[in-house]
Amino acid sequence: MNSCYYETLEKNFNEALALCEREFTHEELMQMLQNGNIPQKQIAALKLSDIKSAEDADILLSNLTGQDGKIREAVSIKLDEFMNNPQTAVFFKNLKNYDIFLDAVVDINANICRNVISAISSLKNNTDFTTYFCTKLTGMIFNLLDKIENFNERDGKYTVNKQLFKLYWCLECVYVFYENFDLNTLKSILRRTKSVQEYTIREKTAKILTHNIEDPELKQIKAELKQDPNYYVQKY
Repeated sequence: MNSCYYETLEKNFNEALALCEREFTHEELMQMLQNGNIPQKQIAALKLSDIKSAEDADILLSNLTGQDGKIREAVSIKLDEFMNNPQTAVFFKNLKNYDIFLDAVVDINANICRNVISAISSLKNNTDFTTYFCTKLTGMIFNLLDKIENFNERDGKYTVNKQLFKLYWCLECVYVFYENFDLNTLKSILRRTKSVQEYTIREKTAKILTHNIEDPELKQIKAELKQDPNYYVQKY
C-alpha cells in the first residue's frame, strides 16, 4: 500500500475523532448521512439517537449497502437498535426496504450480517415481510447451492468461499425465520445443505434442526448429522 493510502486513513481517523467530540442536531446528522464523506457518515450514524419518520429510515438504509465498510457497520448497529424499538421499527416496515435487508444479510463483513439479522428478527410476525423475504431468501439459497455444488477448480477457491460465506448467513436467517418456511421448502434446503463439504454449512443445518421438528425425513437428517465427523456439527 502506498503512502497516499495511509495519509487518507490518518486523515479520516482524525476527522472522525474530531466529529466524535462535537454535538449535532438531528437534522445535521441526517444531512451528513445524505451528503457526508466516510468519517462524517460513520459518525453521523453512530450519533443518531432517534428515527422520526420513514424518510429518516430511508436515509439511514441508503447507507447500509454500497458504502465503505465502516459506514455499513455503523449503520447496521443503529438499525439493530431502531428496529428492536417498537416506536422506531414502524418506519422501516416498507416493501422497498426488504431487498436492502436481503443484500445486507450476506455482506462481506460478518458483524453487519449478524446485526442485520438481529434487526429484521423483529419482523418475524409481519406476514408481508416474511412472505416476501423468505421467498427471496429461498431463491438465493438454491442459487448459491447450485454454484457450490457445481464448483469448478478453475473458478478459484476464493469464489467458492465467497458463496459459502453467503450461504452460511442465509442459513442463519432460516434458523431465525424457521416458522415462516413451509415444510417442503425447508426439506428441499436441508437435503442439500447437510451434504456440503464445508463443515460450517452442515453446522448451520444442524442448528436449524434444533427446532422441534416432527417430520421423519428431517429427524433422519438430524440423526445423520449427530454422527458427523466434525465436533461442531455433532454438538447440535
